[in-house]
Amino acid sequence: MFYCFNFADNINNFYAFFLIMSSQNVYILGIESSCDDTSAAILCNDCVLSNVVASQKIHEQYGGVVPELASRAHQQNIVPVIDQAIKQAGITKDDLTAIAFTRGPGLMGSLLVGTSFAKSLALALDIPLIDVNHMQAHILAHFIDEEGFDKPEFPFLALTISGGHTQVVKVTDHFEMEIIGETIDDAVGEAFDKSAKILGLPYPGGPLVDKYAQLGNPKAFPFTKPRVDGLNFSFSGLKTGILYFVQKQLKENPNFIEENLHDVCASIQHTIINILIDKLKKASKETGIKSIAIGGGVSANSGIRKALKEGEFKYGWKTFVPKFEYTTDNAAMIGIVGYLKYLQQDFTDMSIVAKARIKF
Repeated sequence: MFYCFNFADNINNFYAFFLIMSSQNVYILGIESSCDDTSAAILCNDCVLSNVVASQKIHEQYGGVVPELASRAHQQNIVPVIDQAIKQAGITKDDLTAIAFTRGPGLMGSLLVGTSFAKSLALALDIPLIDVNHMQAHILAHFIDEEGFDKPEFPFLALTISGGHTQVVKVTDHFEMEIIGETIDDAVGEAFDKSAKILGLPYPGGPLVDKYAQLGNPKAFPFTKPRVDGLNFSFSGLKTGILYFVQKQLKENPNFIEENLHDVCASIQHTIINILIDKLKKASKETGIKSIAIGGGVSANSGIRKALKEGEFKYGWKTFVPKFEYTTDNAAMIGIVGYLKYLQQDFTDMSIVAKARIKF
């Protein structure tokens, strides 16, 4: 078989081709510390060898993530988490080819812990350092080689939904992405968590809303969907509407939440899912793209996953839902971006700094 490359114009493709043909394994250490989960993963090329996550339970008593406590917990967790990831992968630190880390967006204190450790370890081992955009990583998690999960072909639409983001992204290539719709106020994950708080559910409440919704009637209580032009989202008004509805019902019946919890959760989730699917339908129609992928912590929601799969029959979509463990914040998704960037020799230097807000 004969392969031909224009070396001058395709140096990155040539290097990737060389790695593949020479069967040279690339071992990437991924480090994720953008919020309240400390995670480390080892990837051999695009395959995950280990993916260790240390969650921080301390935030539950405060009803949300406390930035200062999060950064302190990262400092305590990062060494044992990375050590465990390396051991589970069956390699040593000297086998590492490069280190990838989350540069942003996220909580500044949390990001600083991961960034500083990644820089120090890369310097000590004298190996390349790769910075990763957290939101891009949620999308590119689909390119992890996982049995039973297909990789989307370009172009495709990505719905990234988390506690801090709600975006519709047109993905033309691994690193050619355009946000064509996003929230103008609150993120969908916040809408789930704040709704749960209104109902007296503990933090994080989003998964509990999903759990109880599966036992209720999604059409029991209709909530008004916000009207937002284009492909953008808004969830602030919906949260306010839910608050006023619950307050009114409690005045009439103090036991309303207890007696109707499942139906209320089902109705809230049904409304949120309809908002997301309506925008996806509009985006698909406008772009002509029928390949849809989801990513981000809220993509773990069972109702959203079900609605997306139903879209294959209703709208002719081809949908891609990541493995559950790659939906929430994790280092495997950072590692796959690191691998893809390594193939392009896209490295950073020791002057790199963490950024709480970073362009997509």
